[in-house]
Amino acid sequence: MVIRYAQKNELHLIQKIAFETWPIVYENILSDHQLAYMLKMMYDLDVLSSQQTQLNHHFILAFDEYGNELGFACYSKEIDDPTTKYLLHKLYIRPSQQGKKTGTMLLNFVINEIKKTEEKSAIQLNVNRYNNALNYYLKHGFTIIREEDNDIGAGYFMNDYVMQKDL
Repeated sequence: MVIRYAQKNELHLIQKIAFETWPIVYENILSDHQLAYMLKMMYDLDVLSSQQTQLNHHFILAFDEYGNELGFACYSKEIDDPTTKYLLHKLYIRPSQQGKKTGTMLLNFVINEIKKTEEKSAIQLNVNRYNNALNYYLKHGFTIIREEDNDIGAGYFMNDYVMQKDL
């Protein structure tokens, strides 16, 4: 497996994986309309490009030995926090890769990149309170620090736990 930073011309791969995984991950959590709304809001190519170039989000891709994309992660430094904190914005793995350690390898890549730049830091993420990934993050040392209900427009809310792991 090869894990590396995504180039700007590879953002369509991030979009492709999201459009493949989200209907499965959120099928029992979100309505079809909310799913479509959120995918457009978060994974439009212009949105991804803006996240990468203007918000300094780092997109990471995992590929198999044949060059097929397996999953992705996205993280950035928390701008508003005076302490050294990072945010894991996205971590999605193709359904065919679930349970094959691809997610753990991507997560470890992100954590190791952060550790290279900071002596002491923490990483936070939001996870839907009904997403099975909650158990994955708990198993990898994240703890729930609070609940949030974030208004994302069109009458929709993201009902999340905010989780943190000290690095």
